[in-house]
This record gives sequence, structure tokens and C-alpha cells, in this order.
Amino acid sequence: MRNATFRSTSGGRRIAAAVLAATAVLTVTAPSAFADSTPAPATTAKPPTGDGAKGICKRESKAEKHVERALNRLDGGATTVGSVARMQQRADNAKKEGHAAIGTLLDHKLAYRKGLVTTLQQRQKDLKDVAAWCSSNNGGK
Repeated sequence: MRNATFRSTSGGRRIAAAVLAATAVLTVTAPSAFADSTPAPATTAKPPTGDGAKGICKRESKAEKHVERALNRLDGGATTVGSVARMQQRADNAKKEGHAAIGTLLDHKLAYRKGLVTTLQQRQKDLKDVAAWCSSNNGGK
């Protein structure tokens, strides 16, 4: 078979065209055959039976500590990693060195962090209200 030559014939092309046509027909008609079968019943989740007050009351103290740690970090000085002051310092340094793109990125991150402070302060107030509710309602039971 080392020096064998193969001749292409028009018969081979006809066979290839017929196979291609048959494949196309099967591809088009096969999905419609499967679509006629009845679909498997979907499992539906049960609706909630309560508002989750017991779980919220259980996690309230951990959530309060988490929010407080985040606020302490954000309110830290320029030497505190993750603080607003540190991000402000980095943005100022980038602008001083003429790195406009970096300065813009850091300004956007700074705006996000400032918004995060406001959000976390509101969440802290909400958690205090939740703690008061939980203590007066037997832990949400």
C-alpha cells in the first residue's frame, strides 16, 4: 500500500451526498419525535412554611459581629488594609504620578467603599432592631 494510488470517482461523491442528506433528514426529524413524548414531571420545591425568624435570630449575633468588623476595617486609617482612607491615599498617589487609568479605577473602588459604609451602617441599625424583636419574641420560635 506504500505507493498505492486512489482514484476519486463520481460514485463516491454520490454516496457521500446521500449519506449527508440522510443525516440531515434524521437530524431534523429526530427532535420532533422526542418532543412528542411526555416530559418527566418536574420536582417542585415546597413553599416556605414560615419567615425564617428562628434562623435569623440564631445568626443575628454573628451577623452583627461581621458587620462591625467590616465597618471597623473600612473606617480604619491609611495604614489599614481595606479602609476608605487607604484607598483614598492610593488614588491620590496614582494621580500624583500621572497614572490616570489607575487613578480612575481607584476612584471607582473608593466610591464603592464609601457606599458600602452607608449600606453596612443601615444593616447595623436593622440588626439592632432584629435583636430587640428576637429578645421580645422568644428567639423567633
